[in-house]
Amino acid sequence: MTIPSSRATRRLAAGIAVAALLAGAAACSGDNGRNKDGDGSGGGGGGSKDGGFNAANSKILNPSTEAGGTLKFISTQDADFWDPQRGYYGFMWDFARFYTRQLVTYAPKPGKGGQEIVPDLATERAKVTNGGKTYTYTLRDDLFYEDGSKITSQDIKYGIERIFATDVINGGPPYLMQILDSGQKYKGPYKDKAKDKLGLKSVQTPDEKTIVFNLPEPNSDFEGILALPTSTPVPPKQDKGAKYTLRPFSSGPYKFKTYDPGKKLVLERNTAWKKSSDPVRAALPDEVTVDFTTNADDADAKLLDGTYHLNLTQRGVQQAARVKILRDADLKANTDDPLTGFIRYVAMPQSVEPFDNVHCRRAVIYASDKTTLLASRGGKYGGDIGINMLPPTISGHDASSDPYGMRAGGGKPQLDKARDELKQCGKPGGFKTKVAVRQNEPAEVASAEALQDALGKVGITVDIDKFDGAQGNAVIGSPNNVQKQGYGLIIYGWGADFNSGAGFLQPLVDSRFLLDSGNNNYTEVKDKKIDALFDKAIAESDPAKAAETYKELNQRVSDLALYVPFVYDKTLNYRSPELTNVYTSEGFNGKVDFVSLGVKGGDK
Repeated sequence: MTIPSSRATRRLAAGIAVAALLAGAAACSGDNGRNKDGDGSGGGGGGSKDGGFNAANSKILNPSTEAGGTLKFISTQDADFWDPQRGYYGFMWDFARFYTRQLVTYAPKPGKGGQEIVPDLATERAKVTNGGKTYTYTLRDDLFYEDGSKITSQDIKYGIERIFATDVINGGPPYLMQILDSGQKYKGPYKDKAKDKLGLKSVQTPDEKTIVFNLPEPNSDFEGILALPTSTPVPPKQDKGAKYTLRPFSSGPYKFKTYDPGKKLVLERNTAWKKSSDPVRAALPDEVTVDFTTNADDADAKLLDGTYHLNLTQRGVQQAARVKILRDADLKANTDDPLTGFIRYVAMPQSVEPFDNVHCRRAVIYASDKTTLLASRGGKYGGDIGINMLPPTISGHDASSDPYGMRAGGGKPQLDKARDELKQCGKPGGFKTKVAVRQNEPAEVASAEALQDALGKVGITVDIDKFDGAQGNAVIGSPNNVQKQGYGLIIYGWGADFNSGAGFLQPLVDSRFLLDSGNNNYTEVKDKKIDALFDKAIAESDPAKAAETYKELNQRVSDLALYVPFVYDKTLNYRSPELTNVYTSEGFNGKVDFVSLGVKGGDK
């Protein structure tokens, strides 16, 4: 659905009015909304039966070992893919730990503790040899799939090989493919001529419990990459290719019971899973369900009335619910507003004219009104004004780097500078373009309308084109479709895949990550200096030195005017008081760590 620019003004004014109301509601409820010891200032991983605003950001709320019951999620969006080698939505990675396991994973701890990498299928973290280029793991005993068959090192290798089959298995992060190909030009197991279909040379499996990775160069991020779902074991006999997403084969404590895409997903216990072999997953509920809806306000209402326990996407409640929560001390005590590590941004694809011209891109940056863009995401509860393309949660972020003077100017547009850039790009009167935005993300639609209004003031006419977020890989993830549709602007959000500058920026700006399908380098930038800086930082074993390289790289991204980073994201999320073991994790970008959750009175 396309919204012409002439229809946005009234909606934008209403959005700003609601933001003002939210500020008033916050003042009415108290500036910090503290409730007992729930101010989020302590705990450090200890348990607490008290709730409180932001309490789950630093401690485990309602700690319990009580098993049973049904954990109920609601969501306005289905996953892009449930196939672990293909999924790339943050909520999918969080949820996938119910039915997938990896060699290593993130610790089940609140806050920064959730960034710690711990053994999962492996007995311990890697034995690293050969100058940082060889990683060796040994698997635990008692590892079983849902049918009772053993999980082997060969299955882990096969799962990793699947991501090389980009004609079938597309959409997921390509890091392992980039690292492990080593010039082999491996095409994946479906075209593998080896008898056992395990022909990827850089990964060796000398026996069923040992797996060895041989990297061409040292890579300080490698274990963080192995913690992603892309390294999930897949038994070859169960692989259904592109259809595997409809029913992945479980290596975790739960398995798929039923799945009706876009309607409902139900997980039940994997009775072959052994708690003795899994130090990470609590596996308390008997069943986990997700109901999908297209009505975000209705989803919020059903959370607040207790019909559901948690929103799957963890992208924050909508404006109506936000006002209600901030006016009600009891509701607010069951919410958290963490800095997620996501950036909400506008990408400008260079394949769409006139965004092949850096001055036209800079005109958009200067004309953007960060105050209305922030208001579209809920004001101060939606985040902070963005100034560059590395978030504050990532080492290498430079709080003094505000190259376009956005924070210095209070986020207001700089219209004279925008008009000057338009003259330099040969469009003194402005131009017409389209912005692509997910229709099932109301805050993003509101952001598109705010952008539309701001750019109109310098003659840039913007039509809004909505698409189903679950179809993002084919819509905005296809450079050919982006060019065909004339999407000069794309509104989206991004969080780190793992905790480093590469984990955040590489899929967005490294030319080697530019894909025909499932692409995330929406600006389609191909810059040799950027690519070389990634190589330098990744090979650096000293995190402080790597951070300095990422600062330089981020400045290069700003100089090229590829993105408008308008908000460093916060999300006001409601958590049911019926949940146990609730905490948010920086390992999952400030989301609740699903895998530890239980339900009060579950076995009654």
